[in-house]
Amino acid sequence: MLRNHITRVLQYSFCGLLLLFIYFSPSKGQSQTERSKETGSKEVTTSHGPNSITRNIIQDKKGNIWIASWEGVFRYDGKSFTNMTSGVSSSRFFSVLEDRKGTLWFGSIGAGVYYYNGQIFKNFTIKDGLLNNDVGSIYEDKKGNIWFGVFGGASRYDGRSFRNFIINGETMNEDHTGKTFPQRPPYEVTSIIEDKTGKLWFATRNNTFVYDGTTFTVFKKNDGSPFKNVRTIMEDKKGNIWLAGNDGLWRYDGRSFTVFTKAFVGYVYEDKKGNIWTSSDTDKSAIGLQSISGQKGWKLSRYDEKSLYDKNAEPKIIRANEDMVFGIVEASDGSIWFGTMNGVHRYNGNIITDFKEREK
Repeated sequence: MLRNHITRVLQYSFCGLLLLFIYFSPSKGQSQTERSKETGSKEVTTSHGPNSITRNIIQDKKGNIWIASWEGVFRYDGKSFTNMTSGVSSSRFFSVLEDRKGTLWFGSIGAGVYYYNGQIFKNFTIKDGLLNNDVGSIYEDKKGNIWFGVFGGASRYDGRSFRNFIINGETMNEDHTGKTFPQRPPYEVTSIIEDKTGKLWFATRNNTFVYDGTTFTVFKKNDGSPFKNVRTIMEDKKGNIWLAGNDGLWRYDGRSFTVFTKAFVGYVYEDKKGNIWTSSDTDKSAIGLQSISGQKGWKLSRYDEKSLYDKNAEPKIIRANEDMVFGIVEASDGSIWFGTMNGVHRYNGNIITDFKEREK
């Protein structure tokens, strides 16, 4: 038994180290993209989507699906895929947003953020005032400001300049000194939302913060302990705040908490019917590509809206035995798109389709 336990621990340690290596390794496109501020689009159309890690997916106002992946940012028009960034940057892309004006924003690891207006790409980096060049999340607030979650804190762009907000240990504050981080500092803002009251929420690898425009407050549970290592924050149609991360899946109604699971949850999403979708790991402590048993433990699940106020609500598992599951989005036709370690997938309510390149 001791030998088996040691073997499982070694498997778990190896998987964790592998994830850290692939996530924290520098982007090979950084120096190229920092030198090139503006460039035209050089698109490459393919019959398939990305074959590797896909972190974030959105649908734009025209119905196109946009996919942020390690192979670039892909656009799917319902017929074919186009790698929109193949001629612009070789960086890994983690985040994508369409703002209210129809402009696209692409967050990369190592090369900052790209603005795309349909014709021209413009690159913003620490040289322009961005806090850090690793951009894992992007959000637009009600005033039209674009927020970038990066390592070390967050940057707000108003169309002219950046304002930066830095994580200082257990606190978060606005920086007035013009500081930027050329290297990756501790902690990262993983998710940003603005709630119905106008407060901004920042999930980080450390504390979770609520910002009222003046002060950052650490968000805490009923027992006084802070929410740490939250990966996704979401506000549902009823105004409840959902927190997904290392402590599992929690819902906050402004007064009390409901805990749906204490196993790790990486992503939470509400569809048009009010169902809650999650990507999660069966092992609460797992941080690597596999659970401690050595088996693939990630799954895509759905909590039906009618069950959300049942204390014993259990989700329906839609896809199991994945290495990892990332961003989730519902398309206008009701299909659910989600990213994994090996590309993008679409669930139409009956079957799951992947869009990987087929072996010849």
